[in-house]
Amino acid sequence: MACRISELVIDAVDPERLAAFWSDVLGYVELGREDDGSIEIGPPGAGFGGPQPTLVLSPTDDPRPKKLRLHIDVNATDRDQDAELARLLALGARHADVGQTGTETWYPLADPEGNEFCLLRRRLDPV
Repeated sequence: MACRISELVIDAVDPERLAAFWSDVLGYVELGREDDGSIEIGPPGAGFGGPQPTLVLSPTDDPRPKKLRLHIDVNATDRDQDAELARLLALGARHADVGQTGTETWYPLADPEGNEFCLLRRRLDPV
């Protein structure tokens, strides 16, 4: 057996704000807090080590680099892509320009701190 991703760590100027945003986006709940101000969120009832990775929002004062080398892709589970796009924008996401051509089947977005992520077209089971 190989490795699997157990958690993703995202540096955040405001971990509270990003934890709330990503919890709303993914249907996650707060799993814990560390003395350094980090907040871990994950799927309800599963937590760390479950089938989906948790997110750790880690406080930082460092400025965000221009373009990240890694981003998150998300898929809607209970609505079509356009309805999910509207929901994500209402939560605080914004459209991002990452050099797309306009013919993509996904939407490049940014979270409240400017971290890019993409909303893909295909609907997935909510597992």
